[in-house]
Amino acid sequence: MQSLFIPFSTIVIKEVSRFTRIWMQTILPPAISMTLYFVIFGGLIGSRIGTMNGFSYIDYIAPGIIMMAIINNSYANVVSSFYGAKFQRHIEEMLVAPIPNFIILAGFVSGGVVRGLLIGVVVTIVALFFTNLQVHNLIITIAVVLMTSIVFSLAGMINAIFANKFDDISVIPAFVLTPLIYLGGVFYSIDLLPDFWQKVSAFNPILYMVNAFRYGMLGESDIDITHAFIMLTIFTITLLIISLQLLNKGVGIKS
Repeated sequence: MQSLFIPFSTIVIKEVSRFTRIWMQTILPPAISMTLYFVIFGGLIGSRIGTMNGFSYIDYIAPGIIMMAIINNSYANVVSSFYGAKFQRHIEEMLVAPIPNFIILAGFVSGGVVRGLLIGVVVTIVALFFTNLQVHNLIITIAVVLMTSIVFSLAGMINAIFANKFDDISVIPAFVLTPLIYLGGVFYSIDLLPDFWQKVSAFNPILYMVNAFRYGMLGESDIDITHAFIMLTIFTITLLIISLQLLNKGVGIKS
């Protein structure tokens, strides 16, 4: 067991030191961006909208903004780090070492989770300057944050495995991840949508994450919380199996 912990902890320490060393590029920008969201969407626009589902607009969107930061940074950390390892060819050192693939996967994913959680804490602190956030259910809040961060760390790993050039690691965030986030109920309740678009929104995985987190923070959700956790569990297990299978087959790694 100790022989597995050493390579795992080594990868995690490397991952954490990598993004903390360049904190002005990895930690500061999300804090500034999310502050602008609170000022523009919460302060300027929110004051005109008023309330949503019984909450002030800025309080209602705050959990979604926090979740958006967690999703983006968990994903970005793994996709950039693992592709960087491929590009610089030091991933080969891990492949020839007696390290099981699941340890390699766990190490990179843990690094993404740490960055996602750290950014989540930073953005939450920023949110406290603009909102009156309180935690409705601490266990649900922590569980949703952890599961969401794991899901998008795994998604970042899959993107990095298939990426053949640096452009490939920016296509998914730009053309898939960003639209899913903005259409995932971050800035609105899906009850405002026509029935057809509510049904379409049900296929958006981020909808379940945002609403489950909103329930943990505010006690308010457009989605049944049990259904949301079932979907989160399915996403986690599915991406975990896919990621591990890709590593075992050496897709995008072994020539």
